[in-house]
Amino acid sequence: QVQLVESGGGLVQAGGSLKLSCAASGRTFSSYHMGWFRQAPGKEREFVAFITYTGGRTSYADSVKGRFTISRDNAKNTVYLQMNSLKVEDTAVYYCAAQSVGGAGRYDYWGQGTQVTVSS
Repeated sequence: QVQLVESGGGLVQAGGSLKLSCAASGRTFSSYHMGWFRQAPGKEREFVAFITYTGGRTSYADSVKGRFTISRDNAKNTVYLQMNSLKVEDTAVYYCAAQSVGGAGRYDYWGQGTQVTVSS
């Protein structure tokens, strides 16, 4: 089992920045690729960003590319999402998720989410 706890959400004005954190406990954090997802009211959950277990490769949704940065610190069992130049449409509940290395590409563990609200 891996337990994931997100933090760092809040209310910010458009153009501002927030940094989300996702702390992992349980099985070896460095054995998991990590992803960030978000879900806005009335919408499906969508992919935001991904980082491999070593941190050597990342990928982003087109909507956040150039504004968001995913990173991880395996010594601290934590993955981060730095969000800059925030837009109103970035408002959502943000979730981190863990994907087993060598698994089927499925995210096995999810956090409870943290609310990000961007005001105009």
